[in-house]
Amino acid sequence: MAQANTVTTLNTEQFVQDILSTIDREREREIIARRFGLFDRKETLEQIGELLGITRERVRQLEKAVIARLKAQTEQGQIPHVIEVEARLISYLQNNGGAARIATLSAEFTGENSRTDQSRVAFLSALCPQLILVEDTDHFNQAAVVRADYDEKAVKETIHAIIAAVKKAGEPQTAEDVADALSSSSAAIDALASISKDLATLNGLWGLVKWPTVNPKNIRDKIYVILKNNGKHMHFSEIAEAIKDSDFKRKDVTTQAIHNELIKDKRFVLIGRGIYALREWGYQKGTVADIISEVLREAGEPLHRDEIVKRVLKSRFVKETTILLNLQGKNQFKRVAKATYELGDAE
Repeated sequence: MAQANTVTTLNTEQFVQDILSTIDREREREIIARRFGLFDRKETLEQIGELLGITRERVRQLEKAVIARLKAQTEQGQIPHVIEVEARLISYLQNNGGAARIATLSAEFTGENSRTDQSRVAFLSALCPQLILVEDTDHFNQAAVVRADYDEKAVKETIHAIIAAVKKAGEPQTAEDVADALSSSSAAIDALASISKDLATLNGLWGLVKWPTVNPKNIRDKIYVILKNNGKHMHFSEIAEAIKDSDFKRKDVTTQAIHNELIKDKRFVLIGRGIYALREWGYQKGTVADIISEVLREAGEPLHRDEIVKRVLKSRFVKETTILLNLQGKNQFKRVAKATYELGDAE
């Protein structure tokens, strides 16, 4: 992987200025600058058409023609900087699966990685003969792809195949798992999956963007991810610390906020003093006495206190003395033999 601190920043602003200066007609320069957002926000075909007094279709035609001309001139060595930029981008892409989001490339090669920086990297990528620019849509992030590795159709088909593989698995998958299923490389899976807006990744796992395990959207989802990854019960203060140490985008939470959310969400079950587990692990809500009743009800026969303790501890993280006190001090339990109990009449 390329190391950010060893990468020389590309002067994309100067590059863009120099390239635009090769376009003779001011109207065409205006269209390209506004459509790509090279100096300000991106504008629609309609907005540019109204400004220039032409139809949106004419704007589209001129944009397409100018880009095609610039690409042809680049191949003839007539456009400054593009070949240099192309070599830098291809080197990075080939070391990272052959594809990357424009935002990722901008972070790698520009100083601030602002929206304008990203727009300039997209423009430069669009002019590179050996690259394909995947446009931003409802399902795809804007990205650059090495033409020798993929065409745009293959990119989208492979991404759809990745989504299908993840759906089939029914749970988040590593890039290696998906690569095995698709006879691909993990680097290519990581690269192409990052282009999809229908996929998300967390802790090295890819899943559907709607899955909280890879795309937690609120505190409750983050709690769920922490518990799921830990694989066993945790105290709410431990959960709070784990969130602060996580890779979540927003992780500045208070211990009290964590406790409040644990209480409200049915996915979490209190199994001890401040200790919570996931309901999907088989834990049930209720007091220790409730759990003892459930154990005896499921057994359908009297049980020795040691067996009762053993079974209750599978559902509650409490002291044995707490279980025994409930067993001996509640009318709902009746001793029928030495240290042996069944449900009482009150139950």
